[in-house]
Amino acid sequence: MGTILPKFDSVFSIDCVIFGFDEGELKILLIERNEEPFKNWWALPGYIVEQDESIDHAAERILYELTGLRGIYMDQFYTFGDVNRHPQGRVITVAYYAMIRLNGTKDLKPISNYASKAVWITLNDLPKLAFDHEKIFSKGFEKISHKISYQPIAFELLPEKFTLTQLQHLYEVILNKKLDKRNFRKKILNYGILKELDEKQKGVSYRAAKLYKFDRRKHAKLFQKEITFGR
Repeated sequence: MGTILPKFDSVFSIDCVIFGFDEGELKILLIERNEEPFKNWWALPGYIVEQDESIDHAAERILYELTGLRGIYMDQFYTFGDVNRHPQGRVITVAYYAMIRLNGTKDLKPISNYASKAVWITLNDLPKLAFDHEKIFSKGFEKISHKISYQPIAFELLPEKFTLTQLQHLYEVILNKKLDKRNFRKKILNYGILKELDEKQKGVSYRAAKLYKFDRRKHAKLFQKEITFGR
């Protein structure tokens, strides 16, 4: 006869690492906590999973309640289970990440009193975060820095129409390195994933650049290749 385990409740939480790109800067979505512990601290959007809901459903609910954002597709990327990561007891958190287009300002309005506000903050202005959220953020950033080298995730952050300079700048921000302009353009155009448009930038004081769109029909083929800008 096998060992009979005692009945117990596991405490799980969700933490969301949401990246956005706006006006040439990579940003992260944070909330200001309105509850102890760490009241008035900045934190990633996160909370406890209810006993009767799935992990994925909890991620959608928590992000909506703390930021007002809905319909954001998120992927799980890591589980954090250090024994002392939460001051009130053992809490295991499942971390999700997403990359979304900001296109100016996305309305943020917490539905729950657990968060007093939600804001987009540039990575250069990242404050000290509650719990182990700096570790979670770092792991999420590491994830996209690696993934951008072999999947077309950069296009999830850009406007529908963009210039090659904007695309290169996004790669440089995420990879944290300067890329050779000529080499970058040659490589990205050779992949055949961009549609060259018969349009140029409008309302700029400098020479208007040509606009491009991501060709989603080549999406599946790109997943079989590796983009080596960061290698």
